[in-house]
Order: sequence, then structure tokens, then C-alpha cells
Amino acid sequence: MPALRKISTTALLALAVLVSGCSDTGSPAPAPSSSPPVSAVVPGSDPARQAAELAAKLTDEELVGQVLMPYAYGNDADKVSSGSVSANKAYAGASTPAEIVKKYHLGGIILVSSSADDPTAGTNKTTNVESPAQVAKLTGGLQTAALSLPARVPLLIGTDQEYGQVTRIKDGMVQLPSAMALGAGDDPKVTEAAWKAAGAELAAIGINVDFAPDADVLGTQPGGVIGSRSFGSDPQRVSVQVGAAVRGMQSAGVAATVKHFPGHGHTTVDSHNSLPVLNQDLRSLEAGDLPPFVAAKEAGVGLIMSGHLDVKSIDPGVPASFSSKVLIDLLRTKLGYTGVVVTDALNMEPAERWSAGEAAVRAILAGNDILLMPPSLSAAHKGLLDAVRSGRLPKTRMVEAATRILALKFRLAEAPKPEMSVVNGEAGKAAARAGAAAGITVFRGPCKGALVTGPVRVTSAGNETARGWLEAALKAAGTEVVQQGGTEVRLIGYGKGSSDLSQSAAVTVALDTPYVLRSAKGTLLATYSSSNASMQALADVLVGKAKAPGRSPVPVQGLPATACA
Repeated sequence: MPALRKISTTALLALAVLVSGCSDTGSPAPAPSSSPPVSAVVPGSDPARQAAELAAKLTDEELVGQVLMPYAYGNDADKVSSGSVSANKAYAGASTPAEIVKKYHLGGIILVSSSADDPTAGTNKTTNVESPAQVAKLTGGLQTAALSLPARVPLLIGTDQEYGQVTRIKDGMVQLPSAMALGAGDDPKVTEAAWKAAGAELAAIGINVDFAPDADVLGTQPGGVIGSRSFGSDPQRVSVQVGAAVRGMQSAGVAATVKHFPGHGHTTVDSHNSLPVLNQDLRSLEAGDLPPFVAAKEAGVGLIMSGHLDVKSIDPGVPASFSSKVLIDLLRTKLGYTGVVVTDALNMEPAERWSAGEAAVRAILAGNDILLMPPSLSAAHKGLLDAVRSGRLPKTRMVEAATRILALKFRLAEAPKPEMSVVNGEAGKAAARAGAAAGITVFRGPCKGALVTGPVRVTSAGNETARGWLEAALKAAGTEVVQQGGTEVRLIGYGKGSSDLSQSAAVTVALDTPYVLRSAKGTLLATYSSSNASMQALADVLVGKAKAPGRSPVPVQGLPATACA
């Protein structure tokens, strides 16, 4: 499907089958003993009408469940370790991921992983992704659990697959270059093809929501926290890239999620740890931060993620993720967005100023439809249910949120699921190579012919995996690689600075943001990414097999956007 399009509300099919399974009590139905459960999705019917009909029939418990998207411990839906059982009971009062889905009538779940070089690792309390086959089995078990419930509605199963530093599933999957690398390439056709290939892989293993791409526009000065997760610092160029990524992902049947509304790019504070402040006036915000979100809306994006950001020009002191002025007055009313709004993780510091139950209620009242990663699932569920029953949280608001969520699910159900053979396949690898090659940038040095001759010695500040990939690519291109002497090519990885530069290096390459290059000598390049595809593209440029067509998507003091204009 080209986008998660709006469907006509003139449906001719009867919808009685859709709602006949809804429970009056909200209690879980037993799992079937022989045949697999049947989804309530009616093929060919109008998703919007299906959603409205079903949402109106849901019980309070089912409505609350639809807006919750927690994580769970364990790499399998039904069989988990004793440690995972204990952790699940503490978090949700149930033993396994499947039991959690059934207990709370969940509308969604997020798969997570944690690694040392991931700037968002602090919110991920567990790791439940290992390989494509394992993820496919996990997601299949989770969907079986959801479809065994009375409403028979599939789950939204999401993850953060931004590519680059924030990538949950790495082993056995094609790794695209980072958003900044694609921004340097500045070719929307290349970006769309790359994200379509990525979406096909995710769909094949049972993931139907990607919390990506990042729509944040960086400031013109280094020091921000988003870095290479962003496509760049020019609002219009970023908008083109965001729209292309959204179209590509969603054409493969996976809902894209742009973040972090209304824009995290001009901040120097990490919202995982404290509340960043956006000091821009409203005009600057509208011109410099909002265009990519508008482009995403026009591309039919499935979800927009609200950021834990203090927007001084709109609602000072209140995180945007809890502000109706930001989410309803600005996003819904002024920008005209009608899709699903999901919070950033509620176990981040700015959201934990309230209890889990209170934060859940406030977030829904502010205009969010999905509550991502509450710090206590049981407390968030109780808080919402109590608020609905007391009247503090109007049931009509819950029906509104559930209707949007269900409509998204029914639209996603229209897309055919790719075969597992697409995972790590040649088409995806080719798309990743094209994206990586388009972004290679020469800031200083020759633009024709080989940049290195004779024996080459590759050194690295913080990324030995990339070093190994580059050495292998250089050898494959016929270049001698040595461990001592030779022409030094220095790789500077994520989070590294001027202290990691080598004064002896003839060539310095930034594998992440290029700001470090302002202090370097010799020939200067950037790949903006440390993927295998990026190292292969870099090798081609170094040995003169390919030109470097990229243009820096962010300004670097003292250097041109490219030496090869």
C-alpha cells in the first residue's frame, strides 16, 4: 500500500461478525485448543467504519487495553526464564508476554533491546530480540494471544528501528545507513527505496509499527542530542527525506512513526534524563521544526510521537507529551493531523514526575492515543480504568482513541505479509548500499581518483566492527591492508571527539556526525554511519572506484558542505 490512506466510509459489507465476539465483562476468552484464532478484520471493508463500530462495543477494560503499549520480559510469547517470569509479575502481574496481552486486553506491545552505544538504552529494561527467526516466532505468539481475546483484534507490534545508533534488531537484518547519511545523499528516491526494503523485512518478521523515522531538525550548532538520527539541519531537505522514508516504510505494510513532536533537534538536553526546553518563538518553531511533521502528515504517516519537551512559546513548563495545547490545539487543530498520537516512553524522567496511573490519565486527556512503555503496567491500567469509571476520563475520549488505533490496525491488515526470504536479502542489501554510497562526503581532499595508494593501515576510535568491514572491503578492492606503517585511515565513531583524532592520519573519516572533522588534518570524509554498506561505499571512494556525491546536511565550522561541488 502506498500509504496508510484514508478509506471511504461507504462500505457495503455487514459488520455483525466484527462485533459479535466482544465481551460484556472484558474477561479473557480461553485460547482455542486446535485451530488458530480468527481475526475480526473483515477483508475489503472500510477500516474507518469497522473501527468505529467495534470501538463503540468495547468494554471499559478493552478500551483501556487498546491504548496501552508496554514492553514485556522474555524472548518467547509463552516460554520464558524464571527471571523473566519474576520481572513480568512485578511489572504487570502476569508471568509471560502472552499472559500480559490477555490479562490487559492489550492493543500493542513494543519489542526492545539495550546496548552500550545506544543513546536511548536507559528506557529499555530488557532485551527480547535476538534474530529474525526468534522475533517472528515471538510476534506470532503474541498475535495468537491477542486474537484469542473476545474482540479478536490484532496487536500493533512496534520497535525502534531507526537505523544508525538507535536500531533494535541488528543481527540477520539489512542495516540501512543512518538518517544523516541519507540526508547527505539528498535523493528521496534512494531514501524511499531503502525504507521500503527495511519495511518489508520488518513486516516479514511480524513487526507492523516502526518508531521511525526521526523528523527532528537539528540546530546549526553542534552539541544537540539527536545527532545522526536526524536527516539534517535544513527544514525543507529534512521534510523531503522524512516524506520519502514514510512512503517507503508504509508501502511495505509497516506504519511509520515520526518523532519527537514538535521537534527535539534544537535541544542540548536529553529528554530521557530531564525535560529539554524549546526556547524558539512560535514563528521559529513553525518555520524550523514543524515542516517535517507536516510532510509526514501529507505522506499519510500512521503515527506521530509526542516528545517530552517544554515548548515555551505554547505551554511553558508542561511537557508537550502532556499538553493539550501542543497535541490538540497545534497538532490536531492547526496542522490538521487525524492519525494516531503515541507518547514517547513514559518511563523517561519527564513523565515520571507523576505516578504511573496519573501520568497515563493525563497523557490521554492531553491528546495521546497510545501510551508507550508505562513504568508500571498494572498501575497505568488501574489509573485509566478508575478514571473512566469515575468520569474524570470521559469514555468518549477513550472510544475516540481506540477508534484511531483500530482503524490503523485494519488498514495495516490490508497489506500482504512478505515471505521470510526477504530478510537480509539481496534487494535490501542493494538498497542499503545505494543509500550509503549516495551520502559519502569529501570535506577536504581530491574529488577524482584514489584518495589512498599503496599499503593502507586502518585505525579506529571506538568502532572495531566498522574497521574490520572497511579492511575487508579494501582487500576485496585489491588494496593491501597492513597493521603497521602504510597510509593511515582513521575512523572516528559515535560519541568521539577531537581527543580521538590521530595526528598521523592521512585520511580521517567521521562515522557519525561530522563535527569532529573541524579539528582534523589531511583528507576529510564522512559516512555518517558505521554500517557494513557504508564501509563498502567508503572503500570504493578511497580506492577511486566511485566518486563521493554527498553533501553535508549540517554545517561544520571551517569546512565546506563538500569539496566536490
